Amino acid sequence: MRESQAGGHKYLDQMINSLLFSYLHLRDNHFMLPIRVLLADDHSLVRAGLRHALEVLPDLEIVGEVGNGRELMEAISRLHPDLLVLDASMPEFEPITAVQQIKAERPHLKILIVSAYNEETYVVGLLKAGVDGYHMKDQPLADLQLAAQRILNGDRWISGVLIDRLTSRRPLLTSPTAPWLTRRQRELLRLLSQGIDNRNIALNLNLSIKTVENHLTALYRVLGVDSRMKAFSYALRHPELFATSGQEMAESEPSQKGPDLTVLLVDDNTRYRQQLSRIIGKVSPSSLIYEAENVAEALSLAEQIQPQLALIDVVLEEEDGIQCARHLRNISPLTRIVLISAYPDREFKRQALSAGAIAFLDKKDLDTASVRQVVEDALR
Repeated sequence: MRESQAGGHKYLDQMINSLLFSYLHLRDNHFMLPIRVLLADDHSLVRAGLRHALEVLPDLEIVGEVGNGRELMEAISRLHPDLLVLDASMPEFEPITAVQQIKAERPHLKILIVSAYNEETYVVGLLKAGVDGYHMKDQPLADLQLAAQRILNGDRWISGVLIDRLTSRRPLLTSPTAPWLTRRQRELLRLLSQGIDNRNIALNLNLSIKTVENHLTALYRVLGVDSRMKAFSYALRHPELFATSGQEMAESEPSQKGPDLTVLLVDDNTRYRQQLSRIIGKVSPSSLIYEAENVAEALSLAEQIQPQLALIDVVLEEEDGIQCARHLRNISPLTRIVLISAYPDREFKRQALSAGAIAFLDKKDLDTASVRQVVEDALR
């Protein structure tokens, strides 16, 4: 009897294992969910071409098509795509802002730009915003298929015709032809370049949306552009637009002397940055002062301007100023870095110096005399 029961249990175990193996085999080979693809382009003919190119790939399913930015955001929420194939120049669509928002909400969604625009600043701006690939519309359909496969495998894709242009980029130099902006215009351009929309710019600057729109219209006129994207591209080519002159901060008569010091201030407190800028302006009226409130903005500026001096707060909201200093050191090795803090902790000082800072200063000690010493050391 016992042998019969044991045999029965053994047979039952074999049956369960066999069924489990069969289920796993069928699941792996037949029941894998297809990759969901959403197409976004304002031309139906282009969308048809994209569909024709992509639907032949195995395990891909085109789940929807849209023709403008409003439809796109709704479709993403409704269809939950894995891959977004996107023309960034659609109506009702601000590409930088939208890509940043999409990536913040859905970091695993892959975004492949398919565009006719090959302007360097346009491409770089979208890559910085978080897209996974940039494909030119005039390239073969086989390349588009390869682009989709590559980014779905975790790689990034840039059309071959763009690679030489991007890899041969030269440092962006300041240009005397760039217009000099008011402080309000610089702040607007800085927020616009971060991909912030008009409503949040208004909240940030405590203005009405209508006032922001009027200010942006005036800014576009000064820059000689007619859209948000063109203003962003112009700012990438002219980083000096974000600089405040030390003379301006010192509120004295214009100086004829050219800038002798380029300073980057990194602090998430706007009022403190302005206070420190005024002190630097008094000490060095012919300096150019750039401001950043977070690590990404600071490193982007540093790559372009190669500052002689950087003052970085150790605590930047939820970010680490010491890590910022390490990255800045790699980007701009000749920059003299000073880390500052309202909490002069001994461990902070040790980490600051190990990150390559020449000094670690208590914010309370940053008066005119101490800033003058820092500036003189940077100029030496």
